[in-house]
Amino acid sequence: MQRQPEPELMNDQIQVQAYAEADFNEGDAHLVDLVMSMLSSEFQQRSDHCIVDLGCGPGNIALRLASQFDQARIVGIDGSAPMIQRAREKAGQGDSRFDFRVLRLQDCLDRGPCSDLQHRADVVISNSLLHHLHEPELLWRVTRHLAAPGCLTLHRDLRRPCSMANAHQLQQRHLPDAPDVLIRDFLASLVAAFTAEEVKQQLQQCGLPSLSVEEEGDRYLVVSGLVD
Repeated sequence: MQRQPEPELMNDQIQVQAYAEADFNEGDAHLVDLVMSMLSSEFQQRSDHCIVDLGCGPGNIALRLASQFDQARIVGIDGSAPMIQRAREKAGQGDSRFDFRVLRLQDCLDRGPCSDLQHRADVVISNSLLHHLHEPELLWRVTRHLAAPGCLTLHRDLRRPCSMANAHQLQQRHLPDAPDVLIRDFLASLVAAFTAEEVKQQLQQCGLPSLSVEEEGDRYLVVSGLVD
């Protein structure tokens, strides 16, 4: 099935509310578990980490990471102002650990908005971001730009099924009773997602061939490894 890109940003208030209220606890917890399983005990004992969540949405994963690293600096980046507003509301006022920024990925490569993060991140993650991008190489360029030597990166996303019939089967299996907006977006996201081979080619072209690309379950990809 040929890829069909979808809009990059979620700015519609109905869409933002649906995602903010949806129960993504299982997937969010799984991503954080994956990150923790890859970190060394020495890393976990430190308290001065800089963790960057790209495409952070309403901040669900950022808040989970904060519970694991109570002294870490956690930077959430998303191009959608309504999503960042939700994240700030969830984090609460006055918590200096969180730094939520309204930025598109290409802004992260500019000297101004993210100059304080260049080669400073100990962990760079994203969840369900890659399939939104019209220029997927941006994710890998930004990862390299932000990563400190030895940075752990982990990006989890959907993978494109072989046909629209398979996409509908996945929707019926995993979101049979979801709100219409989530069903619509799930199908659109599956069609917009990349295959494992396509992601491997992207990594080769962007100078990150050491990162692994693994298929997970019936609909996900996990890209992970250390950035030199």
